[in-house]
Amino acid sequence: MTDAVDITIVASAFGVDAVRTAGHRKWAEASKRAGAAGFEVRRELFGYEADASLSRLRELGKQIAELGLWSVYSTPASLYVEGGRLDGAALRLALDEALALGARLVKLQLGGFTHEAHGDAIAAQLQGADVRLVVENGQLAQGGSLSQFVGLFEALQREGRADVLGMTFDVGNWAWCDVSSLNAAAALAPYVEYVHCKVAAGEGARRFAAAPAVDDARFADVLHRLPRHVPRGIEFPFDAACIDEDAARRVAWLAAA
Repeated sequence: MTDAVDITIVASAFGVDAVRTAGHRKWAEASKRAGAAGFEVRRELFGYEADASLSRLRELGKQIAELGLWSVYSTPASLYVEGGRLDGAALRLALDEALALGARLVKLQLGGFTHEAHGDAIAAQLQGADVRLVVENGQLAQGGSLSQFVGLFEALQREGRADVLGMTFDVGNWAWCDVSSLNAAAALAPYVEYVHCKVAAGEGARRFAAAPAVDDARFADVLHRLPRHVPRGIEFPFDAACIDEDAARRVAWLAAA
């Protein structure tokens, strides 16, 4: 029998409006009941900007830790802006907020990376920070192309900074950019440190995140191409009619998949 994998639940899996209305703590508690090991806090789902203050984040982080969960801090900010410039201010803010929360991982979008990774500048910001930086493939052409991610890690290698950051591999997001998730997994597996689990349903602009079927062979193939030891985050919506039961079932399934 294969060893189980750490499963996190992304706050948005419980519903955007539900999280903005009730706050993250309620859904961290639901994640604990479901058997998850971690919980992903989403900056864009705070009901008020004050919820992202360092004092509020410290309080939330303490509550999550008291549940026995570790946390991921996700921000919609991008590491690179258009033209390839490193957004040092966005990185600094994300790090400050993630450190206040006590997060294990801090996740940004890749954004407008072109050819220079600015690895020394990133390393300088991360010095002494007890949190791991990961960048995620998004749903837009900028920040969601396979060539950008291949280019990023090649650039970091050239700069001698290959270990400065890792990747959040979002299985479903590749569909928005018409990229095969299996091809992406084959190319990027060495750099993947966190997996967002969902599939895309619908077509074109009408695509939306959905739960993979338990017998979805394509989704299983992608998981098998990615590192087995890295945590997997549930980002697809749970069944609103039986959230606790669905969450527990999905955590158990994904941990063993």
